This record gives sequence, C-alpha cells and structure tokens, in this order.
Amino acid sequence: MIFRILEEQIGQKLAAEKAAKAGDSADRRFMQLALALGRRGQGRTAPNPAVGAVLVKDGVIVGRGWTQDGGRPHAEVEALRRAGDAARGATLYVTLEPCSHHGRTPPCADAVIAAGIARVVSAIEDPNPLVAGQGHARLRTAGIAVEIGVCAEEAARDHAGHIRRIRDRRPHVTLKLAVSADGKIAAAGHKPVAITGEAANARTHLLRARSDAVLIGIGTVLADDPELTCRLPGMAAQSPIRVVLDRSLRIPAASKLLHSARTTPLWLMASEIAEAATAARLGAAGAEVIHVADCADTPGLDLPAVLHALADKGVTRLFVEGGARVAASLVAGELADEIWLWRSDNAIGADGIDALHDLPLTAMTDSPHWRVRTTERVGADTLTIYDPN
Repeated sequence: MIFRILEEQIGQKLAAEKAAKAGDSADRRFMQLALALGRRGQGRTAPNPAVGAVLVKDGVIVGRGWTQDGGRPHAEVEALRRAGDAARGATLYVTLEPCSHHGRTPPCADAVIAAGIARVVSAIEDPNPLVAGQGHARLRTAGIAVEIGVCAEEAARDHAGHIRRIRDRRPHVTLKLAVSADGKIAAAGHKPVAITGEAANARTHLLRARSDAVLIGIGTVLADDPELTCRLPGMAAQSPIRVVLDRSLRIPAASKLLHSARTTPLWLMASEIAEAATAARLGAAGAEVIHVADCADTPGLDLPAVLHALADKGVTRLFVEGGARVAASLVAGELADEIWLWRSDNAIGADGIDALHDLPLTAMTDSPHWRVRTTERVGADTLTIYDPN
C-alpha cells in the first residue's frame, strides 16, 4: 500500500515535471518566433524598439505582429488586430514589456487588457522609466497571468539599441572591420582593395539594413567615395542614415554621399567652429550638418558627444564601417558594444594600412575587455564576433 502511494506520488511528480518542461519548450518556441518577427523591423522603427509579438490559443497561433515602420503601430496592437476575436483567452508572447504610457499611441497594456488576453509571456522588462515594470503591473492588476524572462538573453541582444539609448544616452555601436590575413584594411597610400568576398559583403549590407545609421570618418570618404546604401535586391529603401565624422566639413561636392543626400539621409558631424558658409552650402545640397564638441585631449571630434547627439536624434543602432582612426578610437575608448571582425585568407603586404591605425590588432583580439561570441566561415572569409567581457 505504501509503495503504491509512493509510486503514485512519484508518477504525479514526473508528470508535472514533464508538463512543465513541455510548457517551457512551447514558450521558448513561440518566443523565438516573436523574436524573429521583431527583427523584421530593425533599422526601421527608431527611436522605438523593434518588438515582435505572437498570440497563441489552444496551441494554435491566432495572431502575429511586429513594430511597423516609423515605430507604430506597436507589435502587440498589430498582433491583436490580426487575431480579432480569437485573441480572447489567448496567450501573448512579446519580446519587450508592453508599454503603459501615452505616447504617440495609447498604452499597449490597455489594449491587451481590453482584448481579454489570459496570459502574457514577456521576454524582458522595458528599461524606459515611463514603463519600467508598470506595464507588467497593470496587466497583473487586471488579472492577467504574467511571466517574464523567456529568451531574455536573445531579447536583450535584439533590443540592445533601445536599452543602450535609454540607459546611457547613446546608440548600441557595432564596429565592423574587414582585414587581410596580415591585418591590413587597405593598400599603401590608403588605396582601396577588395578584402572580403560576396558572401561577407552581403552580410554587411544586411547589417546596414538592420541599423538606424551607418558611420564612417571623412578619411574613408576621401579614399573610397562610398555610397553606404543597402544594395541587396529589393532592399534599397532600407538603407540607413549615412553619418560622416567630418570635423572641418571637407566632404567633396562631387562625392556619392552628397549626390544622394536628397534620397538617402546624410548627416555630417562637424566641429562647433566649422565654417558656417560651408555648412549652409552642404545643407542646401541636402545634407544635415550637426555640430558637436571637439575632443579636449586629441585632435578630432569628441566621440561620446557624437554618440549622444545621434541618440538625441533617435538613433538606437549604429553600424560603424571605417576607417582605421575611427575604429581605433572606439576600441581605445571602449565605446563599441560588439565587433564584427572579417578576415580574408589573402595578404596585402607590410606597406598596407593597419586596421587600428596606431594600435595593434591584438589590442582588440587579445584584450581582456573582449570575448569571442562566435566564429564562423562565410564563403571565403572568416567572421569572428566579439562581445565586451
């Protein structure tokens, strides 16, 4: 008799554990879908975060949504609209806490409550002080079951731009470096040379599309005359804002960036003492000149001031593509939040341009400040992604 009772108790415990594991697995699966949906909006929703949402009822998806271009409608509202009456009694999976304040749209928490949602699974809390747990609290007060933390690490990475802008008043900075086998980024005299192959270049263009802005120094403009648009098929409209660190406003009138400034935004970060007449001429050509302070210790613009100015204009995700001085300054100042290092198998030669100007590449690759997140082979090149330690 005692053994039978013990067997029943053990069986019930195992069944409960199995059900819990199944529930956890389903929650992760649906949250992974919400994260994938949210990424569709990256680079197109700033200053709002690119959120994803999925509505599930009796194991069936009844609604999906992601933050729309320009930041509204929000993901939750979009999913509720698609679900209609089927949303009542459903579970909402959302990658960021539903907002609880009136902005350009009413609070998403109120829309969730009005729709009769039974349960909300939220990946992370919103650090915005206008929300910061208040959305979750409002849902619980309305009798909705709330769970937080499913796929939290992935959600924090996806919303890194929003989090960084709220907490530190600067964008999340991704630094990209493409180096030869001997650690060079250009041939002698800053002569451009193709380093990475087509597969790596396609990945770079996708990163541009998922960023609010892409930044380079004026040296790269003068050496390469880039356009910095997204050239993947059908994605030209997703090109980011182009930002140039141009302290003295030296950008040539014939540059591709300036010629395309009326179709794809171009921001020139200039010294506060840059010549007003030149700024007016560039403004008339379609560029926007943004004045920031000079660095107190070394020649050039103050990079933290540049990042603050970009955040104040709504940039949350900044992709930095060049050149060597800009990269070195970001690494030395610990202002990069992740680094994408592409390595080619081909060498350029000892007279080539070093990747980090006056710093050895080991200042990044062997630094205790950085750790390897992942390494993969992409076409003919190797990609290593570094995160701060």
